[in-house]
Amino acid sequence: MIDGVIFDKDGTLFDFRASWGAWAAQLVEVLAGETGIASGTLGAAIGFDPGARRFAADSIVIAGTPTEIARDLATVLPGVAAEDLEDRLNRMAEGAPMLPAVDLAEVLSALRARGLRIGLATNDNEEAARAHLAAHGITELFDYVAGYDSGHGPKPGPGMCAAFARQHGLDPGRVVMVGDSRHDLEAGRRAGMRAVAVLTGIAGAAELAPHADAVLPDIAHLGDWIDSLAA
Repeated sequence: MIDGVIFDKDGTLFDFRASWGAWAAQLVEVLAGETGIASGTLGAAIGFDPGARRFAADSIVIAGTPTEIARDLATVLPGVAAEDLEDRLNRMAEGAPMLPAVDLAEVLSALRARGLRIGLATNDNEEAARAHLAAHGITELFDYVAGYDSGHGPKPGPGMCAAFARQHGLDPGRVVMVGDSRHDLEAGRRAGMRAVAVLTGIAGAAELAPHADAVLPDIAHLGDWIDSLAA
């Protein structure tokens, strides 16, 4: 039995390439214009090719926190404090254009209709995460929202996942963490949860399968997977 589901956000609820590619391109373009440093140099610092709008498989943007992204950017921006960059990244992230990976209202409503508690654990900051949910009219479908700055630590640590289970009185063994990266799956495992991978991020099935109970094309297939556990 599954009583709760906690989702990653970027690459899980929202298509990673379509959503964050535009954000990263704008980021390096703005910084290049302000500093005179080539956009390719700025992009390389965070594993992003601005010409192709493509992320490297190990890009810090995929699973890192804004703190980590700002730290890497600061290495090619002499005289710019990482703390100031982090604040700026968080402000820009709130307005990033998120493209849903599926019909989120339909999928999440169907899961709630099963009596499941629904949570969100993201390495984005909580304010930006709530802004993204609100922009798509789905905030009320979540019982819990946490970011890297919510006091539970970032993934792959288990803090956000563990807090979801604890706050809602759920047995972690009856909760599933759903994400598109190893960080997500490891966070769920460390919290004692099942882990399900989806392929709407950058990582492929071969990379994710060894760390997951199942690999699904997207979260629209999650309901059928849950049903299969009871069959």
